[in-house]
Amino acid sequence: MKNIGFNNLGLHPKILQAIDKMGFEEPSQIQAESIPVILEGNDVIGQAQTGTGKTLAFGAPMLSKINCNEKNISSIIITPTRELAIQVNDELSRIARFRKISLLPIYGGQPIERQIKSLRRGINVVVGTPGRILDHLHRNTLDLSNIQFLIIDEADEMLDMGFIEDIEDIIKACNSDRQTLFFSATIPNQVRKLASKYMKNNIKYIQIAKNTLTVEKTKQYYYEIKNRDRFESLCRILDVDEPSSAIIFCRTKRGVDELVENLQLRGYNVEGMHGDMGQNQRLNTLRKFKDGSLDFLVAT
Repeated sequence: MKNIGFNNLGLHPKILQAIDKMGFEEPSQIQAESIPVILEGNDVIGQAQTGTGKTLAFGAPMLSKINCNEKNISSIIITPTRELAIQVNDELSRIARFRKISLLPIYGGQPIERQIKSLRRGINVVVGTPGRILDHLHRNTLDLSNIQFLIIDEADEMLDMGFIEDIEDIIKACNSDRQTLFFSATIPNQVRKLASKYMKNNIKYIQIAKNTLTVEKTKQYYYEIKNRDRFESLCRILDVDEPSSAIIFCRTKRGVDELVENLQLRGYNVEGMHGDMGQNQRLNTLRKFKDGSLDFLVAT
């Protein structure tokens, strides 16, 4: 699969143009295996870790197939969090840049009136969180009765967070002749049960072998150190390796705050992010990290 180029997978020429513009030369395993199967019209359960390119794996064929001339919603993508909804929407916007496809992220914490105005103007693809999608369904401002694609991203995380009833309510609002795609880091029984209940009989399982779940270009190292030496060791690694950017994960919110404070005292360009912070603050921090004005991000 590794030697197959994107141009051999059957994608729309405008989508191929965007992929080339994004700098991708050949598909990852999940992309090479998923794209042709989705283009054929199959329902799919794809196992893919973060960083393997799963958004492009479902996004490129979906954006190739939908009719961009229609004003009704062709695809709904459900994500567990606001941040992921924004991230997926941004990625899909890049993939769709040369097709006249309209996309809209909908999530809580954003004025719903603005979303309603956009939906009334006509949107092709909606990316949203379960709660806000249901809110629109209850208000009759979102019509999913004629969609081509229902895509559930991070399906296992969605069920772990207790969204099973919300997901089922959303699925029931969709037409039955749609194409359904689940993408998930793991495929527990709950995901399989949901699939067997709401997917067609021709379900295609795409499961990457466990030894290839880690992104191939990622080198992994670990250091055995005493707890009291952790901070000095971290500073030493940052000083010696001089990464242009890095994400540092902590187990607790308090740990994030303490580490950020200590690193800032040492002069590092660093900020933190966790669930106790406001949405605008988290998004602002993410944007700064993404555009390079922030070197290090500490997060739960």
